[in-house]
Amino acid sequence: MRNQIIYWIATLWLALGMVSTGIAQLLKLKLPPGALVMMHHLGYPAYLLLLLGIWKLLGVVAVLIPKYPLLKEWAYAGFFFIMTGALYSHIAVGDPLSEMAPASLLLVLTILSWYFRPVSRKLVQVIDQ
Repeated sequence: MRNQIIYWIATLWLALGMVSTGIAQLLKLKLPPGALVMMHHLGYPAYLLLLLGIWKLLGVVAVLIPKYPLLKEWAYAGFFFIMTGALYSHIAVGDPLSEMAPASLLLVLTILSWYFRPVSRKLVQVIDQ
């Protein structure tokens, strides 16, 4: 029961974080000017926001829907790559730790959600003997 509670809390917060940032990235024209400035500061083109937003929203759908464990593994891997990439980008340009907090939190939530997911949401390999 404890693992289920941890899983659902981490997963719902992860989904909320990915949906909110994903929608903001899809609506890049309506973002606060600071978001586009940050993308430029990190050395990325503004058009990358659209791709990241789409990936985040699709990943949330994959993580939340029942079944499709292989798709879930891909979604978790994608979240992991996006968040570690964001962290590395901030480190590479010398940003303070405060700039890394959102990506760090989403990375921790990704790992917790993946680790505590129920067996029904895991990719189980069957070994024939």
